[in-house]
Formats: sequence, C-alpha cells, structure tokens
Amino acid sequence: MQRLYDFFRRHPTGVDTFWAVLLFGFNCLMLAASAEVQSDTATGLEALVVAAMCLTLALRRKAPEKMMLLSILVGLCQIAFDVQPNPSNLAMLVTIYTVASGTKRWASRTALAGALTGPTLYAVRYGNGASPPRNLWEGLFVMTLLTVPFVLAWVLGDSVRTRRAYWAQLEEKAARLEKERETQSRIAVAAERARIARELHDVVAHNVSVMVVQADGAAYVLDAAPEQAKQALETISGTGRQALAEMRRLLGVLRTGEQPEGGEYVPQPGVEQLADLIDQVRGAGLPVDFQVAGEPRPLPSGVELTAYRIVQEALTNTRKHGGPDVGATVRLTYRDAELDLLVEDDGRGAQHELYSGGGADGLGHGLIGMRERVGMVGGSLDAGPRPGGGFRISAILPLKSGQ
Repeated sequence: MQRLYDFFRRHPTGVDTFWAVLLFGFNCLMLAASAEVQSDTATGLEALVVAAMCLTLALRRKAPEKMMLLSILVGLCQIAFDVQPNPSNLAMLVTIYTVASGTKRWASRTALAGALTGPTLYAVRYGNGASPPRNLWEGLFVMTLLTVPFVLAWVLGDSVRTRRAYWAQLEEKAARLEKERETQSRIAVAAERARIARELHDVVAHNVSVMVVQADGAAYVLDAAPEQAKQALETISGTGRQALAEMRRLLGVLRTGEQPEGGEYVPQPGVEQLADLIDQVRGAGLPVDFQVAGEPRPLPSGVELTAYRIVQEALTNTRKHGGPDVGATVRLTYRDAELDLLVEDDGRGAQHELYSGGGADGLGHGLIGMRERVGMVGGSLDAGPRPGGGFRISAILPLKSGQ
C-alpha cells in the first residue's frame, strides 16, 4: 500500500490524467445519449467544452494558473454560446482548490473572485434549469446553492497552503537551530582548546624554566658542591612530576569516554598554592617578596585559577627577561567585592613585545593570555614597564556574589 501511495506522489499528473479520462468518458456517454435531441453544432460545442474542462483537470498541478485561466474562458464560452452545464464543470472545483493551495497570491484571489461570480452568472443565465430564474428569490437560492461548494473548495485550498507554509517555516527554523547548535558546539570546542593551550603554556613555560635553571645550577656546582647539585636534581624531579600531573589533568578532558590511567586528576591550583609556587621560584634563584593583605576567604574557582596563573606567568617572564640580580614583589589584597593582585620586578624590564606578540618563547600567550583570563571573570588588567626599570602587572578580579 505504501508503494502505491509513493507511486501516486511521484506521478501526480498521471493520476490527474486518469481521473480526467474517466470524467471525459462519462461525459461522452451522456453526449451520446442526448445527441438525438440536440443539433450537431450544439453537440460539437459541448464536446469541446468537455474536452477543455477535462484538460484543466489533467494539467491542474503541472500548470495551475494557466488551467485556471482556461477554465474561466471555457465557462464564459458556455454562457455565451448557451452550452448547458455538464459533469465536466466539476473540474472547476478542483482547479479552484489547486490554485488556492499554491503560492501565487494573484491566482488565488482570481480563483476566489471566480468562485463568487461564476455561480451568480450561472444563476442569472440558467436559474434552476435550462431557462433563467422566474423571480429574484429563486435566483438567490440557486446562486447560494452553487456558490457554497466553490467557496468551500477555495477555503480548503487556502487552508492547505497555510498549513504547508507553517510546516515549511517550522522546518526552516529547525534547520536554523541545528546550524546554530553546531556553531555553538564549534565555538565551545575552540574555547576549550584555547583554555587548554593557555593552561599548557603556563604549566610548561613555568616548570620547564625552573628545571632549566636548576639543571644549569646543578651542572655548575656538581664537582664543588655535590649536595647542592643533589638538591637541584631533586627540585628538577619534583617540578617534572608536578608538570606531568597538571598536563595529565588538562589532557584528560580530551580523552572522551576513557578512564584515567590511575588516580584522580589533581585539582585546579588557586591562591592557596601561591605560597608553594613562590617557594619554588625562590628555590630557582629568584628572590620574591610575597605579602597578603586583608582577610583571606574562599574565592570563586575561576578567580583563584586566574590569580594563580597571572602570578605564575609574571614570575616566569621575570626570570626569563629580568636580567641578573632581579627581584620580584607579589601583593595579594582581599577587598569586599574584589581581589587586587600586583606583581612587580626591578630588573631591566621585558619589552612589551615579549608579553604581547610571540615573545622569547614564540607562543604568544603572555599578556594576551592574561587579558583573556581576566576578561573571563569580568576583571581588568594593567600591565607595562615601571618608571626606572622593571615591569608591573596589576589585576583587579571582581568577586561575584553567589559564587
């Protein structure tokens, strides 16, 4: 049954032609029965009308507007040449429905006008039979009786058109939402990759620089002070383990559906880990003055991670570009609605390009990465060289209520 239905949908003109042939055959039988009482001219005209009406039925979906105009012309010719109505005139109902269900508004309005005026002309011309109506009431009755089916055909077609337009709008909206959802997914993936890139840059740049400094120191004192060399190697080992743990946590989000290779990933670092970070930096040979003002309290995780990464990035760049005998200062101030962070060094000062456009590490995640992190939590960042030398980074991180 479904195959038959699909066949009909694929061949609409063939289906209409089938019904047109049946209608033409039925009218031919009626013409043959009435040929004895009609003249040859009347019979020929009626045959032409029947053929034209059946043609409009056969081609109604292939050329609906043209078939509507043809049916109007045939109807006017019927009235003009006094051709009696016959069953083929039912094709007008189908044509009106087809045009009303289409997208051409002018054709739909023309069909409605024909549905209203056609029965009126018929009632005036023929009344309740082959002669005009005997009085006004009879004409009104015939006109109403004939108008209702034509108007209902137009209303049904217009309802189908409206329903098709509604479903088309829903399909378009669904397709648009699907595209927007895919776009949002791509944006989310890109944002996550950028976040991982920033995290990896901070982890690798800081820990590898510490390891390099300790390795150079160990090589320098290996013969003269074996104990110091041993301590440096232990620092390298601990720093490497910490870097691997953080990298495993970051890359773990890329392993969708996989189980961790053992143990849980370490938590995101925060302000409580700043003391360990600064001790590590001091152990690498960079003097750091660390002070905390205000009353420490729990902070939003995003703010804690941002503060930790800013200090980590700033001290890493100080160690790289500050020159010999450089020292750094870190100030953390708790306020009622914000966390103030200040990192300064008194070295020769890194050029602004090292922070903002590729730098010595060639990664381009310095100041740009800091600004992105601060922007994500709604804060502000001020960075630049200090008067008299050195570099200064000041960040204000708002503490949103309810976090």
